[in-house]
Amino acid sequence: MGELDEDRVATAAERAALINALEHEAEAAVGPIMGPLMAEHPAFRAHAEAVTRIVAEVVDAVNDESMAWRRERLARIDADALEAIDAPESTEASHTLPDLPAVDGPVRMRAAPNPNGPWHIGHARMPAVIGAYRERYDGHFILRFDDTDPGTKRPDLEAYPAIEEDLAYLGITPDEVVRASDRMETYYSHAEQVIDAGGAYVCECAAGTFSAMKNDGVACPHRDQSVTETHERFEAMIGGERAAGEAVLRIRTDIEHKNPALRDFVAFRIIDRPHPRPVAADYRCWPMLDFQSAIDDELTAVSHIIRGIDLQDSARRQRFIYEYLDWQYPEVLHWGHVNVDAYDVPLSTSAIAAAIEAGELDGWDDPRAPTLRSLRRRGITGDAVVETMVGLGMSTSNVDLAMSSIYAANRTRVDPTAPRAFFVRDPVRFGVSGLPEQVAVDRHPDDPAMGTRSISPTDVVVLEPEDVPAAGERVWLKGAGCVRREDDRLMGTDEPIDVVRSGGVDVVHWAPADGQPVHMRTPTGTVTGVGAPSVASVPEDTVVQFERVGFARIDTHREDRTVAYFAHR
Repeated sequence: MGELDEDRVATAAERAALINALEHEAEAAVGPIMGPLMAEHPAFRAHAEAVTRIVAEVVDAVNDESMAWRRERLARIDADALEAIDAPESTEASHTLPDLPAVDGPVRMRAAPNPNGPWHIGHARMPAVIGAYRERYDGHFILRFDDTDPGTKRPDLEAYPAIEEDLAYLGITPDEVVRASDRMETYYSHAEQVIDAGGAYVCECAAGTFSAMKNDGVACPHRDQSVTETHERFEAMIGGERAAGEAVLRIRTDIEHKNPALRDFVAFRIIDRPHPRPVAADYRCWPMLDFQSAIDDELTAVSHIIRGIDLQDSARRQRFIYEYLDWQYPEVLHWGHVNVDAYDVPLSTSAIAAAIEAGELDGWDDPRAPTLRSLRRRGITGDAVVETMVGLGMSTSNVDLAMSSIYAANRTRVDPTAPRAFFVRDPVRFGVSGLPEQVAVDRHPDDPAMGTRSISPTDVVVLEPEDVPAAGERVWLKGAGCVRREDDRLMGTDEPIDVVRSGGVDVVHWAPADGQPVHMRTPTGTVTGVGAPSVASVPEDTVVQFERVGFARIDTHREDRTVAYFAHR
């Protein structure tokens, strides 16, 4: 654990506090600042208690000042952030994507995941929106795996095909697939061009030493290297002559820039841990994401980039690289984060992987996991997810995604074709008499072409506990008829359906006691019960509606039971 740079924390906290106060036209609050601050500065996480203390002190200081002072201060330290706050709200409907700015040629956009695991639900937003813009502008969709960090963001070999499978689930096929780790020589050659332009130097300062100098606006002693010397030292980095931490290639910017994050930032570093892909295993000098992404965006002719509002500094760093190479930077659209309700596991690939490792989840498709694999196994269609994500629009504020909106979109898709079936949870047994030996129930109330399913109510049936009538009371077994409870038996009464229509008798679902055992996995646990015998003949991977329970996907038929995954009501 390295020492905490408290000045760096205070600088970042002040910017965040000013933005928070001005966005809400109120006093800044510590809580909303901490999460984004830790996400933007991973090095702070190991010092959470100290960081919280510093943030609280900075927030108190900012809140002691007037709103006019806050505006003036933010204008000095981050004018772009103040401009974004003052920008008028979009007049577009919240469910409509705005037109892309400055479309004067082919629209080419990219989704650039880190291949460290299958996608969680939030990941779906980027390809959904890019897919919508591709359709609108007859554009080009690039899937680019940003996998040039085999150290802290180590790629998972299984994640590459898993992410492509997630895209296929969403109904999206990329026009082009790029793996950054295939392109190391390209990054080296462009680093050489930046060096030739006087835009980079090899820094051999210890990280803490450089950080202190940077924060003070003091130049690194290596900053005045000649181009020839920088080439030689960079070649030594590439050739394996330097170990991790001994040297980095920095982009030369303004050492007194108002934003310390933009002062002479790292472009290449040495990572001794081999890349898991054999094609890249021999490389040790790796580009940082901002350099790699900048080069790839230009060489793949990306016209428009969508990125989180918290990544504005990435665009600023990359613009320095573009200026040295005499390139024109793509158009950039920023949006806020997506917050998803209904899950106990954080919307984070690393958190989900940790929960699986700890045995808290069975896998990436566990119904308790906030992943696309989980939604797919539960019978939720990919296009329902896409529709909902596109509906979030392009707000720069964080947006809340209620899973109920995905469920509503999915319901319109599966309801017309989902066969109906009885599934009785926590079954209560009753002998039954006075009913037909065999009854027929519609497979779908709105589609007679789907036919009927046959059920036998003779001998013993089961009801859900809440449907059990009191002694002497009646219920209507759907499709079979009216029964009255007499002790532990249900006796047919021969009464017409009018007793239901008059409101005096409830309609309940039921199943023969010797029907098909069903285990239904849900986001809150496994529900067991008895389904109608016809459940055993429903093809696997079919979405059914368990009447009065909800939609579920038939996963597997085993010798002793059917396993289903609950989708939603």
